[in-house]
Amino acid sequence: MKVKAYYAALAVAMLASLPAIAQRHEQAPRPAPPPSHGPGEFHGTPRAPQDHPNLSDRQGHPNAPHVDRHDGHDNWVGHDTGRDDAHYHLDRPYEHGRFNGGFGPSHRWRLGGGGPGRFWFNGFYFSVAPYDVLYTDGWLWDSDDVVIYDDPDHPGWYLAYNTRLGTYVHVEYLGA
Repeated sequence: MKVKAYYAALAVAMLASLPAIAQRHEQAPRPAPPPSHGPGEFHGTPRAPQDHPNLSDRQGHPNAPHVDRHDGHDNWVGHDTGRDDAHYHLDRPYEHGRFNGGFGPSHRWRLGGGGPGRFWFNGFYFSVAPYDVLYTDGWLWDSDDVVIYDDPDHPGWYLAYNTRLGTYVHVEYLGA
């Protein structure tokens, strides 16, 4: 009798789990591979710097600086405020030296810890620009991969592209 009750309970449990099994789990789309190169120097009329504009240029795109790829061209969304953007002014650009660990998609770096104020990988230390800190929500500081690009418009800053999220932020090199 006990065996029948056990099998009956097992059958009920299996039937109860069918709706969960039948649900279709959709995964977030994977970001495109890292851009082949950083942004070019901005030419044109700069977007007026303002307190965190909406950067979600299309449905499903993040409200953070990100890279769109169209017809083989990379568009660095949010990198259009020009050279005079006070949010990225440094009195002493490259105060801690220049990063020389490697740039572009052939150099993926696994974050080793920290947070926006100070993070590291492979013995290199960086800090996120104060203006960009809110764009790091969701970054995994001990496991995300980033690709570093030079920022041609803001001396002393680099761009750290998060390969998992497809977003980027301005970072300052703090040394090795």
